[in-house]
Amino acid sequence: MNSVWTLGDWLQYLFSFVLVIGLLLTLLWTLRKLQNGQSLMRKHTQRLQTLETLSVGTRQKIMLIRVDDREILLGVSAQTMTVLSPWPDQNTAQASGKLPAALEALPETLTP
Repeated sequence: MNSVWTLGDWLQYLFSFVLVIGLLLTLLWTLRKLQNGQSLMRKHTQRLQTLETLSVGTRQKIMLIRVDDREILLGVSAQTMTVLSPWPDQNTAQASGKLPAALEALPETLTP
């Protein structure tokens, strides 16, 4: 029996390896999209997005979320969600660059 690998054998082996790795990566990408609740063929039309999250305790977070074109600051714990900034008017949110009053009332270690 001939145990010498020819160039054709190496190319076939390499092609099979690349095909299996490509199929694996495609499967992982598909599973990731399905896990995030996104449709595979639909455009990104999500109205609610989490922009930033800051952990301030073991089970407490401050989250900046965007709903359409408005940004809202939330305090999140294991039991409740509290709005830290008022629901902005569309014109007021874009015009003011100041921190909301609820955010200014937080301890200084949390303010930017």
